[in-house]
Amino acid sequence: MTTLTHILKNIKPLAVNGSLDKTITGLAIDSRLVSSNSVFCAINGVSTNGHAYIDKAIESGAVVVVCETLPANLRSDITYITVKNSAEAAALMADSYFDAPSKQIVLVGVTGTNGKTTVATLLFKLFRRLGYTCGLISTVQNQINDQIIPATHTTPDAITLNALLRQMADGGCSHVFMECSSHAIHQHRITGLSFAAALFTNITHDHLDYHKTFDEYIRVKKAFFDGLPATAFAITNIDDKRGLVMVQNTAAKIYTYGLKNLADFKGKIIENNLTGLVMDLNGREVHFRLIGEFNAYNLLAVYGCAVNLREDPEEVLAALSNITGAEGRFDYLISAKQQIIGIVDYAHTPDALLNVLATIAKLRKGYEQVITVVGCGGDRDKTKRPIMAAAACEYSTKAILTSDNPRTEDPLQILADMQAGMKSEHKRKCVVLEDRRQAIATAVSMAAPNDIILIAGKGHEKYQEIQGIKHHFDDKEELLKCLQDQHK
Repeated sequence: MTTLTHILKNIKPLAVNGSLDKTITGLAIDSRLVSSNSVFCAINGVSTNGHAYIDKAIESGAVVVVCETLPANLRSDITYITVKNSAEAAALMADSYFDAPSKQIVLVGVTGTNGKTTVATLLFKLFRRLGYTCGLISTVQNQINDQIIPATHTTPDAITLNALLRQMADGGCSHVFMECSSHAIHQHRITGLSFAAALFTNITHDHLDYHKTFDEYIRVKKAFFDGLPATAFAITNIDDKRGLVMVQNTAAKIYTYGLKNLADFKGKIIENNLTGLVMDLNGREVHFRLIGEFNAYNLLAVYGCAVNLREDPEEVLAALSNITGAEGRFDYLISAKQQIIGIVDYAHTPDALLNVLATIAKLRKGYEQVITVVGCGGDRDKTKRPIMAAAACEYSTKAILTSDNPRTEDPLQILADMQAGMKSEHKRKCVVLEDRRQAIATAVSMAAPNDIILIAGKGHEKYQEIQGIKHHFDDKEELLKCLQDQHK
């Protein structure tokens, strides 16, 4: 409970109609969540326009409406705040309503196309091992120490996010590590938050269904760094050709990491196999439990962040050497009898899939088959579909194209899009099976001893979304069941 004046302290309204002398008990951007004496922010969103629900919000108890366009009929007992951007206003108001929780913690944001979840999760696990009470906000889950809070979006909406940060601050968290998606940046979900640090992993083609052009996608990611204060620091991947572009206009202190170019945090891979990575990191040789070049980059980013948060380098490396990655990120198992290696990975972009397949290629002794099961999500960027299929076929012995989360699209049309322009030599080693469960079972039936099966695209997800309904489906669970059934 607080005053309307307090909530509006960081807002510059275009106009105010009605009294500002009101006590507020809640904020909402969803009219279904409005309660008595609350503020309703009418946001013009991607799929719905909140202005159409103003009357419903008032009926549910809203006493203040924040909007970009005033309704035709104004009620004398309601205060109408007109703003240029309701989403931005909602974020700034949420920050004030929850008493600026991000200023009471060390908030670290991670952005990029691939690696966000792993980097945020590694930081969370690392700082817990270093003795801190920490919060995690990620695609997989939100967490306060051991308390798990299910995640529905990579980054929650601004009101939910500030409420969660308040819960974390009140729960004693000193550090919170958060993924910052391009959608969250563009939709002002993180506007108004005080970041102590920001990390950039990499950028490749993704979310063009939303951002329309790659240049716009880059601009949105860069806006996160543009908004950092001088008190913050930014860590960027210097080996990514847009790594320095991201930080060229930031006020934050800039640090770099990389494997190929001179960097503040420089790594060199000495060994890369199923037991993990051995890497030279700024002159120190360390064994890590994670696998692959992409994880070498993730580890460098985490190490650089921890050191710049004034943690002891030796303690950081000792802790990092025993930490495993995030669920569904190069998550592997080995069947007991035939030693078939099964790998489940969230790779759902061409670059992520190529990275995983490149890592697998380095793990091979030379004779094993690589059997890849992959699909593409519905209602998402269609341009990457044929590229994903081509990558799977090019770098696998056999590829099985299947359904991912078709959402509202016809799965057969998605599979047709994936096959468009496929080379004749690719067609010879490609199987198309719409049923994902059947596709995984088929991959296992094709596998001989010591072969490698990659199930790509869904990773940690425990569902398959078809026509708006989420059905239970767990890639790792299915893979394990098939491997066990085969060898009974």
